[in-house]
Amino acid sequence: MPRNQQILLASRPEGEATASNFKLVTTDTPALRDGQVLVRHHYLSLDPYMRGRMSDAKSYAAPQALGEVMIGGTVGEVVESRHPKFAPGDKVVGMGGWQDYAVVDAAQPGVLSKVQAGDGPGQVPLSHYLGAAGMPGVTAWYGLVKIIEPKPGQTVTVSAASGAVGSAYGALAKARGCRVVGIAGGKEKCDYVVNDLGFDACIDYKQYTDAGSLSKALKAACPDGIHGHFENVGGMVLDAVLSRINAHGRIALCGMIAGYNGAPVPLTYPQLLLTQRIRLEGFIVSEHMEVWPEALKELVGLVASGKLRPRETVASGLAAAPEAFLGMLKGRNFGKQLVKLV
Repeated sequence: MPRNQQILLASRPEGEATASNFKLVTTDTPALRDGQVLVRHHYLSLDPYMRGRMSDAKSYAAPQALGEVMIGGTVGEVVESRHPKFAPGDKVVGMGGWQDYAVVDAAQPGVLSKVQAGDGPGQVPLSHYLGAAGMPGVTAWYGLVKIIEPKPGQTVTVSAASGAVGSAYGALAKARGCRVVGIAGGKEKCDYVVNDLGFDACIDYKQYTDAGSLSKALKAACPDGIHGHFENVGGMVLDAVLSRINAHGRIALCGMIAGYNGAPVPLTYPQLLLTQRIRLEGFIVSEHMEVWPEALKELVGLVASGKLRPRETVASGLAAAPEAFLGMLKGRNFGKQLVKLV
């Protein structure tokens, strides 16, 4: 059995996470038992939710255990199997964590799924099953379809528009006939959002120092107001959106990256939730597994047809994962942040 590199959570962050919170180790891969498969990971997904798991504060999921392999989504290839439904060579997606190999009890429902991947026309690259055709894409789908429920012609917005969730959200909203306005950090990201992803407009929040000035930019980009918004960031961005959202507007709240280091993220004018009769709903996509087949069918179709062209930032080698993760939390990535392991 091969030697396996792993990254463990060595300590809990105090304020911002640092590279010292992680530890790289090498271990022996155990022999397989009946019902298990050995997966060689090709890509590791890095996602903002992982920062929340590093804390032991009360949350929607148990915290990442100290001294254990960091949680994370993976795609890869079965190299050995003692389960009848999986064979060497199968491409699979799962939650293998920050390591080169994973031994998976494949009999457990939902822990490992086969995917059809390829790099040719009409195919979906394997890495996209961690982004547009995976959890981030389904997150965008659920927030748009089940919470915002837009009608054709309505204006919808999304923060972190160039990221894995935001890019999928834009394609899904355009497919429903919406006007889509993104909010992203930097001219390059905004140009990509408009020119490559097909958004109607994108606002560079870095050009504005407060919610008031960002609100004016939103007013210019959304002359009919905002009917629905998908929130990944919080803070100044959410304040600005609230000032421009229409009566009975809908907000899908999936991330609050502005507060992931433990700082409070207050709302400046929470009374707008009442006066505008806004529906704001937080959600965790893993609690809605019943929608995944429908969502993934649409998302895979959008990627395969070229209507959704997701961008990726790829770090090389497991040892690069901590710095890539810390950079992602500061917005240094462009699109989906991955680590290539093969």
